[in-house]
Amino acid sequence: MDPETTDLPTPCTSSAAVVDRLRRSLSSCSQLIQTGVDFRKSEQSLSDLVLFLNSISDSFVREPENQDLENASFQILTEIRLFITSSSVDQQAVIDALSFELPKTAARFACVSPRCMEVAQSIVDCFTDKCSPRDMLSILCEAIGSPRDAFTVPSYFAPLLSGFPKVFVSIRRRQFEQVKAAVPVILNALKAIVLDSDDKDADLGDIFHKANCIADSMKAVCLELEGKDNEKLCALLGLFVLQITALASMGIEYRLAHSSPLVLKLSHFLQSCGLSYLGLIMGTDVEKLLGIAVGDGGDDLVGCFSDIWLGASILVIWGYKSNEVALAAGADLVALKDELQSSRIKRWHAVGMLKHVLLCLYLPLELKKDAINFLLSIMYAKLSQMPNDENEDYSTYMPTLCSALQAIQVVIMYATDVILRKNAFAAFKELLADCPTSLRFDILRALIKDGDSSSMIAVLLDCVREEVRLESSKSPPASKVSKAESEGSQGTIFWSSSALELVELVLRPPGGGPPSLPEHSDAVLQNRPNQSTNIHWLIMLPSNSVHKVHDQKYFYATCQKSDQIHFSCFSFMQVLSALNLYRFILIKESTGHLKQEKATIPGCFPGTAW
Repeated sequence: MDPETTDLPTPCTSSAAVVDRLRRSLSSCSQLIQTGVDFRKSEQSLSDLVLFLNSISDSFVREPENQDLENASFQILTEIRLFITSSSVDQQAVIDALSFELPKTAARFACVSPRCMEVAQSIVDCFTDKCSPRDMLSILCEAIGSPRDAFTVPSYFAPLLSGFPKVFVSIRRRQFEQVKAAVPVILNALKAIVLDSDDKDADLGDIFHKANCIADSMKAVCLELEGKDNEKLCALLGLFVLQITALASMGIEYRLAHSSPLVLKLSHFLQSCGLSYLGLIMGTDVEKLLGIAVGDGGDDLVGCFSDIWLGASILVIWGYKSNEVALAAGADLVALKDELQSSRIKRWHAVGMLKHVLLCLYLPLELKKDAINFLLSIMYAKLSQMPNDENEDYSTYMPTLCSALQAIQVVIMYATDVILRKNAFAAFKELLADCPTSLRFDILRALIKDGDSSSMIAVLLDCVREEVRLESSKSPPASKVSKAESEGSQGTIFWSSSALELVELVLRPPGGGPPSLPEHSDAVLQNRPNQSTNIHWLIMLPSNSVHKVHDQKYFYATCQKSDQIHFSCFSFMQVLSALNLYRFILIKESTGHLKQEKATIPGCFPGTAW
């Protein structure tokens, strides 16, 4: 065995010495592989070559500013490319043996500099040209699926991702199965790049350009297939595009000039995959794609598509934001909004999809603003098309509506932009108003019962107070109503008779014990004389007045008005709102606008009638 390859090498300070040693190591490996006399010896020679190259790339990680190492890295990559493209290397066995190690090694050197990445990509291209596409598919998947921590950066993955399009279109048998096996590895690597990269200034545009090229190659393969395989691969392509859209939205700055070209390219795939904006925003197209591409027993594949619901919503929001994007998707936004405005059920499905955008921690604020604006645009239904279906059973939609309202609550409480908070609250009220009366009460009760923010519970109780007010304003005073009319108007006092249940829920906690009361409630109330305890004004506070705290069961807000009054909201806010609601009911009862009957809140206000 060549003594050059038996000792564990260390990085050389001279670029010429490094290249000379690499040249001799490559020659030694080639000779041993071609002779085929001693397989173990050739394996050891290749292993030593990889150790030598990795020691150089590791040195760069330790010394990223070392220009000598950058020059050495560039010359190493150039020498490798020269060797594998040389006419003297005519033995396929040599190329095949090197292909198992050198693409991954070259990708490590791609992290050194842009010119190194360019040469590394050409090396990967050489191997994809010369080697079996099936073998290269496995090699590329292994390389992007198991990088060392120091190399989980975009520049490592870029050369490897560039090899997949050529490999996909070169496969001639069992194309769907081969692509299906590679897609989870690709998507998991892309998600790791977006979420785990420490380089905040990393340009992810090139990475997602390569992902778009992969989608193009999948589409090209679809055109070659027929029947069931074509249908399944088209569905897989659709899921791939949705996931890429979600990941790109998390990683690329949300500005029309920067993101629109990528979204335009991704939107072109929608028609090829049989997707429409209506199907995407309702989620029906997503379920259809999963059923076709994954079917039963595809848990491993489903895991890599964890953000497809988010991606579907984002594509529609982009179309709402840009007419050019909507045109690329073949969508008519006016018709879409008309369809959603005219159907309560379709609106609710759309709201259920938009919650994914509102809850995602990694999306930019501008995207959430557009999501809220789109939500408002579809909630303004035409009055002539509002159904008179108060007696219909909509209980199956309650989980969807509750989760959507909770997502909007998160925006209301924690968004730093005052306009966004204001619009989110408007959307919250519109969605509540869109629900039939009985369902609306059940939703408010569930939100109050499950809520962990006292301030938000106070807002919900104030919504109940407003319902009672509206109900009482539509009813004449009791003195002007005959007995027969009173007996026939039981359905008109729904909110008045149900509000006590919510008051009791707050003042008598289900877990037992007394409610949480302020030490100086009079002082708090005196800060806002002659006003009910209504915290809607908190939503309008400037962004620098809203602070997140470690205990999210309450939030602290300070409002400085012209008289320099400061008002602090703590965990007792919900109790004040409950008391205010109870007081409001008593006032309405005393004026004769509410039906009087003996009712009390046991343990709270014994002997009190309303």
